[in-house]
Amino acid sequence: MQQNLSYELKQAAQRGNLLLESPHIEQKVHNMSLNERFTDDEILLLNSTPTLVGSAMVFAEGSGLGTLKEMMANAKSYIGGAQAYPNNPIITGIVPNLVDHKEGLEQAKAFRDKAIARFKEKGIDSKEAIRGLLLEDCKAVAQLLANKASELEANEYKQWVMSIAETIAKSAKEGGFLGFGGEVISENEKEIFTEIAKALGVPAVLT
Repeated sequence: MQQNLSYELKQAAQRGNLLLESPHIEQKVHNMSLNERFTDDEILLLNSTPTLVGSAMVFAEGSGLGTLKEMMANAKSYIGGAQAYPNNPIITGIVPNLVDHKEGLEQAKAFRDKAIARFKEKGIDSKEAIRGLLLEDCKAVAQLLANKASELEANEYKQWVMSIAETIAKSAKEGGFLGFGGEVISENEKEIFTEIAKALGVPAVLT
């Protein structure tokens, strides 16, 4: 049965859109595990993009205490993806297991090690390099979702990523003193937010 399904998926992929060809294929794909639907590299891409978005937003300004607040918001927003989209198998499949603490830590460590190795391989050593990789990855994710995810799964994933970017941007004011004054979202953060949205193919709307 799995071999027949794999053949169907390959044929659909060759025709350009993996899931929207028939409800029959879409339902079967929805019930498959993440490892059955995506390659290891694709899973790493799906997993790393939200945190990479967070990192780019965190270091957009780098204002000391503000950066610390943004880093905390990044982790919280990432983990919160499974709660915000409990019926999205892509999101719930890449967010560490919150029920089994030990398993969750192992998943997080494995992902971190792979992400660090990828950064080293690509020579990522500055916030400018992170920004460049981020936009490259967002475009790749958009294409991957178009080929291997349903429209709902893709839209929810992109909403999740954009919500992480917005939450972090709003987590600490820029240009003020001890939290007073300053702007809620800096011009640099707005610029990166817009670039991320464009790369993912969604509107750049800050709520």
